[in-house]
Amino acid sequence: MNIIRRELKANRKALIIWSVCMILGVASGMGKYTVYSDGGQNIEIFKKMPFSIKALLGMGSFDVTMMSGYFAMLFLYIEIAAAIHAVLLGSNIIAKEERDKTTEFLMAKPVSRTTIISSKLLAAFINILIINIVTFVSSIIMVAAYNKGADISREIGMFMLSMLIVQLIFLSLGAVVAALIRNPKAAGSLSAGIMMTSFVISKVTDLTNKLNFLNLFSPFKYFNYNDIVEGNGLNYGIVMLSLLLAAAFFASTYFFYKNRDLSV
Repeated sequence: MNIIRRELKANRKALIIWSVCMILGVASGMGKYTVYSDGGQNIEIFKKMPFSIKALLGMGSFDVTMMSGYFAMLFLYIEIAAAIHAVLLGSNIIAKEERDKTTEFLMAKPVSRTTIISSKLLAAFINILIINIVTFVSSIIMVAAYNKGADISREIGMFMLSMLIVQLIFLSLGAVVAALIRNPKAAGSLSAGIMMTSFVISKVTDLTNKLNFLNLFSPFKYFNYNDIVEGNGLNYGIVMLSLLLAAAFFASTYFFYKNRDLSV
């Protein structure tokens, strides 16, 4: 039995739905770019908005009349959708076997528990990678359709790389929460709650510099998107630390599942 193929087949419908939603989200967001790029009365209204409102809307200090700044604003909504998919997938990929009472079937197969866990997590990684690629390709196409200025394909690539790392963190977070909690439904809710709390933290720290220490608890704030917009790329020290965090969550998932009775 190929566990990876089994998981990919089981998640195929959800993957297609999420992929279509990501494409539609990018297309819908880019369709509003002309409101900002054409200037006039609308952009004057946005310029007069208080910084707090701009921060909550994801504008921050971005120049949304430029494609790079506008995409940075849109990316906030793209990223949170990808994070929701990742954390729910992570919390469900192994826990569903307990929910569906199929753990005994898996355990009876001539494969080790480590192989089962590894195969399921690899299948989950393939799913989030596909979501990332679909988002990247649709972003490139839609930006090209609306962009009248300099090419920002490299910047989009940097945004997608940062998103993939955030996806990995939340995928692994969902998996380790499910490994700690025996109730699959509760694990999904708690994982999603932690993810949304980290998003709220990112919005709170956008409003005041006095709470920047809280950014440690929000993967949404691990990367400086102003640097990407300005063409400086990612801080690869932060990239490595973020990957180590995801690796630590994955390692904890192995530990808790390998030392727990999955047949109960």
